[in-house]
Amino acid sequence: METEASGGINLNNVRSYALTGVDCISIGALTHSVKSLDLSLKIVK
Repeated sequence: METEASGGINLNNVRSYALTGVDCISIGALTHSVKSLDLSLKIVK
């Protein structure tokens, strides 16, 4: 069974969670501060 840690994890405390031996860590801080990019796909016949 694989385990995942998530919630309240950021770049400052991720090491502490990694040392517990979990298999995966989710860090929302990686995507929370990302600026969006508006793209469109227009098809011309």
